[in-house]
Amino acid sequence: MNQHRAESFRSVIQQFAAQFVSTLIKNVYLAGPDVFCADAVERFAALEAACSALGLRGIRPSDGGCGAAGADAGRAAADRIYRANVELIRHCDALLANLVPFRNSIEPDSGTVFELGVAVALGKTVAGVLADPGEAYETRVARHLGLRRDAAGRAWDQNDGHLIEEFGQPLNLMLARSTPVFATAELALQHLAVRLDVAR
Repeated sequence: MNQHRAESFRSVIQQFAAQFVSTLIKNVYLAGPDVFCADAVERFAALEAACSALGLRGIRPSDGGCGAAGADAGRAAADRIYRANVELIRHCDALLANLVPFRNSIEPDSGTVFELGVAVALGKTVAGVLADPGEAYETRVARHLGLRRDAAGRAWDQNDGHLIEEFGQPLNLMLARSTPVFATAELALQHLAVRLDVAR
């Protein structure tokens, strides 16, 4: 009887310890267009492993149950995905954003930018990934769209005739000034671990 009680007590303690440790681990929402890639599973597995190596827990975006057999599609599914991911961001401690250009040569994925904005508005710790964070936004625009200057010296892209912001930032200033950007996910996660005071 005493042995049974001891084993039961040990089991309770182990469960409590597991729950306690779980609450101490910082969760990082993994935002990015990786969800649209053919190797999405492998990409997120690598990111989760990188998080774990730093004492963090990577949280991949929800598909709203669309991956399940017989799941519906269309507006209802889109609404589930939106609500699920906003809730995930709300309950995570930080957000890692893949800000590499997506479906074009200049701008990041719009969904990722929205999720990053949500995280910033909620006061979450954020970091972004961009292949060449040292390259100015205006340089990238000029390389892909061309650049002309008017008599006042202002820069305009030659493709659409839109004004190019020239602040020497790696991205649009609203992203660049709110989000530290790094060349690799590993460097960005190291920054998040420091900001979240996670020692490993």
